[in-house]
Formats: sequence, C-alpha cells, structure tokens
Amino acid sequence: MAEKTRSRRRELPPSGTTLAERSASASADAKQAVGDEDSRCGFIALIGAPNVGKSTLVNALVGSKVAIVSHKVQTTRAALRGIATAGGAQLVFIDTPGIFAPRRRLDRAMVANAWAGAHDADIAAVLIDAKRGLDAEAEALLGQLSEVRQPKILLINKIDLVEKPALLAIAKAANERIPFAATFMVSALAGDGVADVRSWLAAHVPAGPWHYPEDQITDAPLRQLAAEITREKLYLRLHQELPYRSTVETDQWKELRDGSTRIEQTIYVERESQRKIVLGKGGATIKAIGADARREIAGMVEAPVHLFLFVKVREHWGDDPERYRGMGLEFPEE
Repeated sequence: MAEKTRSRRRELPPSGTTLAERSASASADAKQAVGDEDSRCGFIALIGAPNVGKSTLVNALVGSKVAIVSHKVQTTRAALRGIATAGGAQLVFIDTPGIFAPRRRLDRAMVANAWAGAHDADIAAVLIDAKRGLDAEAEALLGQLSEVRQPKILLINKIDLVEKPALLAIAKAANERIPFAATFMVSALAGDGVADVRSWLAAHVPAGPWHYPEDQITDAPLRQLAAEITREKLYLRLHQELPYRSTVETDQWKELRDGSTRIEQTIYVERESQRKIVLGKGGATIKAIGADARREIAGMVEAPVHLFLFVKVREHWGDDPERYRGMGLEFPEE
C-alpha cells in the first residue's frame, strides 16, 4: 500500500521507488493539472552556516513541517525538498546542510551536498543570522558565492532579535560583497516576511510545468521522514549528551489490517557508552524518545502507530559508504 503525506496529502509511490522515478511520475501528474503556458516552477536552495534557521524557514515557506529542527548544529545532513505553491508557481525549496569548515569525512560530504544544491538550483537563497551578523562563517560563505552563477537573494533571519540599524548595516555590507537580486528581512520562527519571500520567488522562478502535483509538500517517502522525526526527538531529548555521529534508520514499515502502522527503527551509535546514554536508566530515555516520535509520526500518517526502537553500536559508521548512500550523500574519498 502506498504511503501518504501528512498535510495536503496525496498517494506517493512505495518507498523503494527511486527519486528519478518519483520525479518523473510526479511531473507527469502535475502536467495534467497545470498547463505549460501559465505555470512557473523553480528550485530554490537555502544555504547558510549551521543554525541560521534554514529548516525552520523551509517549514514556514511550505506551510507544514517537512524538515526537522533542533538547536544542535548540522541537524540537516542531506538536501531535503519542501514544495509550496504560490499562485501559478510551484516552489521547490531545498533545505541543505549548514556550510562550515569541514573536518571529518561526514562534514565534507554534507558541505559538498549543500554546495551541489546551490549550483543545481534555479535560485540560491542565502541565509544570514541577524544576531551573529557577518561573522567568520558568513564571510567565508559569501567569499565562495561568486562561484554560484544562479541568481542569489539574501535572507536576513531572526530580525526580531536585532535593532533595525544593525539589520540595515548587515544588508549593506553583504550586498557590497555579492550582487544579490533582492534582500529580505525575515523571522522564520514568527513568520514575519515569509509571504514576501514566497511572492518574490513565485514571480521570478522560470516559466514551465510543475514537477509535482499541487497537494504534495515533499518528495521524501514517509519511512525517511519518520526516521528524521525520531532523530529530531533524539537530539531534543539528549541535547549535548549525545555525540553528533548518531543516525536513525527505518527497518520495517508495515500497515496492519486494523488500519494502524507498525514501524521498526534502529538508532545507531559508535560506542557502547553512547548506547547506554540513549537507553537511559531502566530504558527511560529511549521510552520517552519513542513516545515523542510516535505521536508525531501518527499525526503525519493520520493513523495509530506502533513504534519499536532499537539501539545498536555500529563502530565507524561514519566511514561506511553504504550509510552515506542511505542518507542521500556522496561518499567523499580521503
């Protein structure tokens, strides 16, 4: 049975279907609904340093949660697509990993993924944290933007935390470095300025048929979204206690005769000491993570969910090419 999206839902192909096959099928469906003459469609990559609010802004632009959010740096690992419509335009937002100076193999894979998203998109939307301003990470990002030939817009986020003169100074300095096509002041969390960004993009993406049906909000299968939800709850529950290199995989997704869904997931860590942290005393921590994840996944699939979580040690998973492919990342060579 096909999986369903949570909001503005439509039937999606089975989770084993490739991205290319899903895109081709969705594009064919979309062409039936939207004529080529009056429609617009474009891919917009949101790029920026870690924790500038990219995932929060994607969710705000789409109008529904499609990307996980936490205060832990580099929560986003692979580019995730959120889809919104504005008038006759379909906007496909690419939530990319944060761009920073990579040190480990996984870091390099994520940064490469972010830049690839920027180069492949029709428009690159560059996010700057208003509170942090043009710090070293923002300056490094601006320094590499000249290699991106696509039109670029500047989004200064978290404007509710900074006085107006400081915001204007950031905008002026950034535009002196890069010829941005437009500059927007937004608060992704509060929703301020989000509608203006959406309207501008709708008017500037290329003319052409939609790639996805009108009611689709992401191209990710539910088993991937469910794994991301559990990873979010893991980060939120453990904060700094859990090392960065942990991952979640959905092993089984079975829709039962009573209408409920049985899901089995495995949380992988690198050492036994980390496994004990995730489990918690008497299994209390893993139970709390499972309860939080189950509630949100049940809301997403609009059906009761039986979620079973397992915690296993997989040493050096960060050096396993198969794990990278599972996350949608290219495995970088040394």
